[in-house]
This record gives sequence, structure tokens and C-alpha cells, in this order.
Amino acid sequence: MKKTALVCVLMGLVWSGVESIAQYKPEETADFAKWEEFLATAKIVDQRRMPISEGVTQPWHLTLEKDGLKKSAVWKNISGLQQGFKESWKAEIAAYRLSKFLGLNMVPPTVEKEFQGDRGSCQLFAEYWKDFEKITKEKAQPKGIKYTYFLRALYLQRAFDNLISNEDRHQRNYLITEDWRMVLIDHSRTFRTTSKFTKKLIYDEKFKEGKNFIMDALPRKFYEAVKSLTKPAIRDVVGEYLTEDEIEATLARKELIVAWIENHIKEKGEAYVLYDTY
Repeated sequence: MKKTALVCVLMGLVWSGVESIAQYKPEETADFAKWEEFLATAKIVDQRRMPISEGVTQPWHLTLEKDGLKKSAVWKNISGLQQGFKESWKAEIAAYRLSKFLGLNMVPPTVEKEFQGDRGSCQLFAEYWKDFEKITKEKAQPKGIKYTYFLRALYLQRAFDNLISNEDRHQRNYLITEDWRMVLIDHSRTFRTTSKFTKKLIYDEKFKEGKNFIMDALPRKFYEAVKSLTKPAIRDVVGEYLTEDEIEATLARKELIVAWIENHIKEKGEAYVLYDTY
């Protein structure tokens, strides 16, 4: 992601201990199970292959209908090495499940669904205002306390992408609502297992964009949830959608994240790094 004027503005924000807002609102997360069931069982009434301009993996845009309700969804079945990148539709489901388990709720409901005789991931189409790319071009900026909320959302995004080894978070994969909440999409290039993704973090002081892109302050609940991750816990969350190697690599990144946060606390103080509400 390119350094933007928006991030420069956020750099100057004095951290405030006020309560943040969830990325999906509580009433929305309460409906996640309903949408999971809808995605899995609704009938496909329309379909179109998305052009490369809308997604390099060219997923399918599906229109689903059940009991008179219609919703849009994105379906992928990409797998293996594509254009030099390891791709997996199963990673889309694992990312959603892990986001939900950690209490982030930043990823739209995503389940497995059969389409044209193939297994694939089916994600509820996220309703949003603008993507980060458009916001950057327009030099739009959140106002008032939403500076704090949006900055915190960026820290959470970086922590989550560190955990799932997502180096493909380009600006069109940040979907922003009108009240500046953040929804994250496109996770087929995640859960990598090579040493590049198990020996160091993506978002830390060595990141090419510098210290503006670190996990500067995080919810204590999120930190404790990450610390609690074990191999059985991750396996219970993601089911068959991650291999044993992918789970082991995730655990290695968990240890890197915990060590980084503990060191950050030593440097900045616990009150700066961890907050008790989110």
C-alpha cells in the first residue's frame, strides 16, 4: 500500500482511550450465522464471471435467492500456483473463520458452496461506501473521533494480515463504510508456509513503508485471543480449510506477533499499546 495523505494525517493523532467501534456492527455480526446458512443453501439465480479489472483471479459474481430474499455473493475456486502466487479458495473461508474467532469481524461471511460441479468459497457481497484506493485519490479523511476509530482499524488490519501472512492487501481490498468502518476482502493469497512468512512479520518497522505501518495499539482482548491460539484451537476454528503445515506456519507467526507486542510494550508502555475496549 502506498503512503497516503490520509495516513500522514492519522500519524499526528494523539491516541485517545475512548471506546472504539466494531468493524461490523453488533447487530450485523449477530446475523452472521443466518448469512452463512443463506450462502450455503440459497439458489443461484444469476451469474457472471468478473473481469480482471474487478479481480485478478476472476471470481464469479452470483445472485442468490431464498424465500424471496436476493443477495449478491462472490464465488472462487482458484487453487495452486497462479501468476507466481500460491492461491487457495479454502484460505478465504479460513480467514473469515479466524477473523470471527478473534473477535475482529472484519471479513464478510464466507462459506463453502458448490457451483458448476466444483467446490469453492462463497462470500456475501459487502456493502460499502468506497474502497481505500478511491478515498486516497479523493483525499477523503475521517472527521473527529472517527480518526481514532479508523487508525485503530488499520492497526487491527495489520495485525490480522501479519497473522494470516497476507502481503496482497492492496487498496481495493479495503472497503470503507460511510461511517469509516473497515471491511477486508480477498484472502486467497494467505496462510503461506515458506520461511519468508514464518521468520518475520509483514507489518513491522522493516516494512517498506516504514513505521507508519506497524501494529501500534491493539485491543487487549485481541492480544489475549492471539496468545491463546494453539494447534487444536486453530484446527477447531478452520476445520479442513487449512493444512497442518499452514496451521504450523500460523502458529509461528502468532509467536512473532506476541514477541513484537511484548517488546513494543517495553518501549512504549502497556497503556499505550493495549486498550481495554473495542
